[in-house]
Amino acid sequence: MSDPFDDFDDLKAAMRAATPAPDAARKAENIALAEKNFTSRQESSAQARFTSDRPKKGLFRGVFSMFKAISTRQALTASTALVAIGLFVYMPALQQGPDGLTDATPEPAVVDSLAGTLGGDGRARLQAVGEAEEINVAPMEAPVMAELADMAAPSPSQQPVAGLVAPSASVMAKPSATAKMERRSLIAPPPSGYADDSQVRIEPDTEAFPDAEPNPLKITADEPVSTFSIDVDTASYAILRSSLNAGRLPTPEQVRIEEMVNYFPYDYAEPLADVPFSTRATVIATPWNPDTQLVHIALQGQKPALDERPPLNLVFLIDTSGSMNSPNKLPLLKQSFQLMLGQLRPEDKVAIVTYAGSAGQVLDPTPASDRATILAALDKLDAGGSTAGQAGLQQAYATAESMGEDGDISRIILATDGDFNVGIHDPDELIDFIARKRKTGTYLSVLGFGRGNLDDATMQALAQNGNGQAAYIDTLSEAQKTLVDQLSGALFPIANDVKIQVEFNPAQIAEYRLIGYETRALKREDFNNDRIDAGEIGAGHSVTAIYEITPVGSPARLSEPLRYQAAEVAATSEEYGFLRLRYKRPGEHTSALIETPILPGGEATPDMQFATAIAGFGQLLQNSPYLGNWSYTQAIDLANEAKGEDAFGYRAQAVQLMRLADSLSQ
Repeated sequence: MSDPFDDFDDLKAAMRAATPAPDAARKAENIALAEKNFTSRQESSAQARFTSDRPKKGLFRGVFSMFKAISTRQALTASTALVAIGLFVYMPALQQGPDGLTDATPEPAVVDSLAGTLGGDGRARLQAVGEAEEINVAPMEAPVMAELADMAAPSPSQQPVAGLVAPSASVMAKPSATAKMERRSLIAPPPSGYADDSQVRIEPDTEAFPDAEPNPLKITADEPVSTFSIDVDTASYAILRSSLNAGRLPTPEQVRIEEMVNYFPYDYAEPLADVPFSTRATVIATPWNPDTQLVHIALQGQKPALDERPPLNLVFLIDTSGSMNSPNKLPLLKQSFQLMLGQLRPEDKVAIVTYAGSAGQVLDPTPASDRATILAALDKLDAGGSTAGQAGLQQAYATAESMGEDGDISRIILATDGDFNVGIHDPDELIDFIARKRKTGTYLSVLGFGRGNLDDATMQALAQNGNGQAAYIDTLSEAQKTLVDQLSGALFPIANDVKIQVEFNPAQIAEYRLIGYETRALKREDFNNDRIDAGEIGAGHSVTAIYEITPVGSPARLSEPLRYQAAEVAATSEEYGFLRLRYKRPGEHTSALIETPILPGGEATPDMQFATAIAGFGQLLQNSPYLGNWSYTQAIDLANEAKGEDAFGYRAQAVQLMRLADSLSQ
C-alpha cells in the first residue's frame, strides 16, 4: 500500500504544474491601476471639499468623527455597543408628539456605558474628539439613531447581535416636515455630495470676496487728484447674476460696480491709427440727483483683424480637484474650452496642465488644428484629489516659457472654482511669483466656475498681478460671450499698465466720488512710476469709468466750506478737471501719456445712459446712501430707454435682473 503522504506530494506537484506562471506585464498593469485609484480617492471626487473647517462642538459629533478614524473591526464593536445601549436607555425616554418625535435628554448612564465600552480613557477620548464643553450635550434625534443602527447592522455573512431589541415602527417613524425644520439633524450630507432629489451639489459656503468699502466722497480743495488702474474684469456681474437667479440678493462685497458696467460692449469712438485706444470724457446729468453731474470716461481699444494678430500660445491650467466634480464646474469647463478651440488658428498652440494633489502636464504643446487630440485630452479629465494650486501655476509657467517664440503671445488660462487650499504656504509669495513671471511676457487670466467655495479674492489678485482678466463662467452662454464673442479682447493685449488720473478744478467742483474701482485704487505718486503694475486693455475692449461731481454752489454739496481756508482758488478756467492716462505697449517698459480736458456741457448718448443705469443698479445693491429716493423702477426705466440694438440680449438680461432684485429686496 502506497504512503498517503506520497500521494499528497504528487497531488501538490500536479497542482503546481497546472498553475499558470504569473504574467509580469499584467501584474504591473494592475499595480499601476491600483495606485491611480488610490491617488484619485484621497479626496472623494463626489464629496464637497471643506476649506474653512471650523470644528463643531458636541459629543455625538465627536462620536461620528471617531468612527471615521478607527478601523472597521473597532467600528463594528463600538457601534454595536452604542446602538444596544441607545436602544435600551434612550428609547423609553422618547415621547411621541403630534409632530413626530420630541427631544429627550440623554441619561448619564449612557455616556458612562459608552465610555466603558471604549476603554479606560473612553470618556476623555469622547470629549477630546467631540470638543464638548460639558457631558450633557444636545438630545439625540431619531435620524441619528437610525444612522447608528445602519452602521451596526450586520452584513449577510454576519450573525445578528444577540439580545439586540429592535425599535418599534412608531418609535423609528420619520419626523414630520415641521419637526425636521425645528431641529437640525446631526447626520452629514449623503456621500454622493448631492441632495436626495436634486442635482445641486451640497457644498460648504466658504466663498471669499475682496473686502473694500465703497469710495467715499472727496472734498476737491483737500484732495483734488484721483488715481486708479483700469479694469476689464467682468466676474462680479456674472456672480451677482448667479445669486439673483438662485433667489438671493448678492452681498455688498460681491458687487464691484466697474465690473458690472464693463460687462457690456459699448460703441465708443474708434481710436486714431497711431494710438491703441481712444479717450473721451463727457459731463452728463445725474439721474438720481438733479443737483450733481456725472463725468463719463470712455476708452475704446483698436479692433485688429484676426488675420493680423500674432500666433497664440495657450496653456489651459485646469483644476481637477474633488470639489470640481459638479455639473457647473469641470463638465462646464470642458464645454467652454471646446467652444474656444473653434476660434483658434492653425498656427496657435494649446497645452493642458492639471493640478489635484500634484501638478502634471496632460497635453504637450499641440497645434490648434489638431482638435481631435486636444478634445480627447479634455475629455479624459476627471475630478479627484486636493488642490495643489501653486505647483500647478509653476508647471503652467514652465510650459508657457517652453512654447514661446519671438512675436508670439503666451497666456495661461487658469480655470478653477477658486479654492487654493493646498500647496500655498505664503499667499504673498505666490503673488510675487506671478508678478515676476509677468515680466517674462506671459499673461495670466482666471476663469471661475461654480459656487459654494469660490475664492473670488484670490482669483482677482492672481489676474491683476498676472496682467490678465478675471471672469466667472456660470452658463455656456457666458462661455460663448467671454471665449468666443470677445475672444480678441480676452486674449490679445494692446496696452499694459493702463492708469487713469483725474485732477478736479476746485474752483468749479466742490466734491466728487469715483463710482467703483475700489480694488484698483492707486497712490497719486504711482501714476508716473512705470514700475507700478496696472490693468491691461485687450483688442476691441471698451472701458468705462464714472465720477459723480458736485459743482461749486450746488445745493447738493454735503460738506461745508472751510471758514479759514488760506485763499480762494481763482476761477481762471471753465474746465471741470483734467484727465491723464498712461499706458505701455506690449513688450515696452516706458509709458506713454494721453491728456484730455474735462469740459461741461456734454450730451449723453444711449451707451452713456445705459452705463449710468448699471452704475445705479450696483449702488442700489450696495444700499448706497447717495441715491436718495432713486429706486429699481427708475433704474429699469433708464436701462430700457437706452437698450439700443442689443444684438446679443445682454442688456435685456440686465433689466430682468433689476426686476428680480427689486422683487427680492421687498
